[in-house]
Amino acid sequence: MSVPVSICVIGSGYVGLVAAACFAEIGHSVVCVDNDEAKVKQLRDGGVPIFEEHLPELLARHRGRSVLFTSDLGDAVEKSEVVFIAVGTPQEDSGAADLSYVEAVVAEIARTITSYKVIVEKSTVPVYTNDWIRRVLHRHGIDPESFDVVSNPEFLREGTAVMDFLHPDRIVVGANNERSAELLRRIYEPLTSGSYYAQPGALAGACSAARLIVTSTQSAEIIKHASNAFLAMKISFINAVANLAEAVDADIEDISAGIGLDGRIGPKFLRAGLGYGGSCFPKDVAAFHWVAQERGVDFQLLEDVRKINETQREVFFNKVRSALWTLRGKRLAALGLAFKGETDDIRESPAIGMIRMLLQAGAVVSAFDPAAMERARAVLPPTRYMHYASDLYEAAKDADAALILTDWKEFSAIDLPRLNRAMRFPIVIDGRNLYKPHEMQSHGFTYVSVGRPTAYHAQEGKPRRG
Repeated sequence: MSVPVSICVIGSGYVGLVAAACFAEIGHSVVCVDNDEAKVKQLRDGGVPIFEEHLPELLARHRGRSVLFTSDLGDAVEKSEVVFIAVGTPQEDSGAADLSYVEAVVAEIARTITSYKVIVEKSTVPVYTNDWIRRVLHRHGIDPESFDVVSNPEFLREGTAVMDFLHPDRIVVGANNERSAELLRRIYEPLTSGSYYAQPGALAGACSAARLIVTSTQSAEIIKHASNAFLAMKISFINAVANLAEAVDADIEDISAGIGLDGRIGPKFLRAGLGYGGSCFPKDVAAFHWVAQERGVDFQLLEDVRKINETQREVFFNKVRSALWTLRGKRLAALGLAFKGETDDIRESPAIGMIRMLLQAGAVVSAFDPAAMERARAVLPPTRYMHYASDLYEAAKDADAALILTDWKEFSAIDLPRLNRAMRFPIVIDGRNLYKPHEMQSHGFTYVSVGRPTAYHAQEGKPRRG
């Protein structure tokens, strides 16, 4: 195994906390810095502020030994060889990424540098951010020989972030000299050599030796934005095809399978539904489009991706209204609040947006999510029209319809007879296509999904048009 590297990770959000825990897991000494004293105390005391599989296990294994938590950035930087910046880059009204948190951190790093440091962009940032980091350090009087700036974008999916880190498709290092590139190679050597996977207690997965590629910093920055934009494009594309399929009584699940078997395309991200959400795709598509515009490049495709994604929510809302005729006073069970399954993240969640539309239309909503209830209450407070249930069957009690809004595994394994008995009317409107129409029909449901013909309960029949 390689010689351990002393690492400072600034930021304890999804990226920073997962990176800190995983760097410790592969043998390095890590200090994770956050300016939120309450969060630092929570982490020191054994708490885990985000819902992420395997993360509590890794933190319990390494906390207080190979991973420490502090709010003292200066001390952490001084004692580290490599500093990873993993702070937020929220979207501005223009679509550009707000890099003020990155700049503030770089300015603080500049006040503490007394020896050579490699400063690594781990946050998702637009191209040429590395140049601005260098410029800020120069303005603070830092000798160019005492630091290098590297881009090392993350490709982590919420819900599987730990496994994505330890069993990556690829590790991208954007470095403009061999000195800094070599230090990043040392950090990831346990993954690239495969030595981590041979250790007792290593988290088993698909990887036996990870692939690391070295590029320029500019190329690495574009790789991250281009990757997310392309995946968002696949989602919007299949949703547009789903609307066409539905118009001609075709089945989008069959179409997706047929497309995905093409090795040039692949099956991932070809699931029709409510569209993408979360903290990455919406802002990364907007930021990538903004960067292209700033450089005089016409990248209209990205604007179309965004528009299709927004329209998909309206399409689903209209499905709900069509199935129920009117919405005012209707009781609806909302199954799911997070933007996708296996996470408690509700940022840009299609489920939250849909519930807001339903409430505005006068519906009464009873919601359940396995992990995101607490976060949802902060943005959708309980009222006489907005309720939170203890489980999905309580949410469905006396409901006029049940809406599947998030693709949680447990929502694909519902006790259908029990669900039918709980509801006032057996109508399921599935925004994630978790069930087969004939299966739902056989259990006595009218089943509405995305990109497939509606399956009507035998006693209800298909309504006439017009």
